[in-house]
Amino acid sequence: MSEDSIDLRVWRQFLAVAEELHFGRAAQRLAMTQPPLTQAIARLERTLGVRLFDRTRRCVALTPAGEALVPEVRALLAQAQALPARARAAAAGEVGRVRLAFVSTAGFEQVPAWVRAFRAHSPGVALELVEATGDVQLGAFARSEIDAGLMLHTPGSAPAGLARLPVATEPMVLALPARHPLAQAPRPALAQVLAEPLVIFPRRIVPSLYDAVMALYAQAGCAAQVAQEAIQMQTIVNLVAGGIGVAWVPESVTQFRRAGVVHRSGRELRGAGRHGTVLPVCETSLVWPAGPTSPALARFVGFVRELVGG
Repeated sequence: MSEDSIDLRVWRQFLAVAEELHFGRAAQRLAMTQPPLTQAIARLERTLGVRLFDRTRRCVALTPAGEALVPEVRALLAQAQALPARARAAAAGEVGRVRLAFVSTAGFEQVPAWVRAFRAHSPGVALELVEATGDVQLGAFARSEIDAGLMLHTPGSAPAGLARLPVATEPMVLALPARHPLAQAPRPALAQVLAEPLVIFPRRIVPSLYDAVMALYAQAGCAAQVAQEAIQMQTIVNLVAGGIGVAWVPESVTQFRRAGVVHRSGRELRGAGRHGTVLPVCETSLVWPAGPTSPALARFVGFVRELVGG
């Protein structure tokens, strides 16, 4: 027996003797005879190169080395006893982790609500969160750095090669500088809005949504005058507040409540809506790699599916 090959049975024998301080009682507790137990402890001491017990005809006592081992062996045996249940829990997705990336718009509603509810539903599964734009998420998927993501896109235009669960649909709304003359109008004309400088996210961030915004201008027979690009929706809104231009943002961004910005829905724009130009709509989807998934991820996807009724 080498130090690397000391099995749990030997440690159970050691602990029984350490707790009973009597080889006969320890052997009875282990349902074995005393001589094999005595021999097993002697082999363990030879393997470790230390005495674990002081023995006399009248008593057995732990040495300092033996005393130091007792709590460690108890912990080892407790962990070993828990392993089968933990393995079954892991197979059922009751323990583990899910690395979830999300776009900033999902951080307003979905992510906080889901984290709270999922913690109550599956306390053994850790959600590791990272805010990332869609292009960054695709790279993270390719490097196996995330398990799932919340992405923004136009309806039905999620990136190919990923399983998808739509979780929310919302219209795009106009963000105007509060001091802009159009912000004071009850129903500014869409044609006037489209003539204003535009603040928008780069196409690589959300290609389908970028193209939908540009199509809005093309339908009206004009070209967008891009004044500034910015990655984060909060930054875009801040630039609007600074008077750089107007922006089209998902309706959920209005919860940012940035001072100096006025929002207008399609109903509040002349020339948009039922009898005019249709404004873009965006969809948020939970996405994950197609194919087999970890039990923890499958549990999270099932939780979200039940939550959104998908």
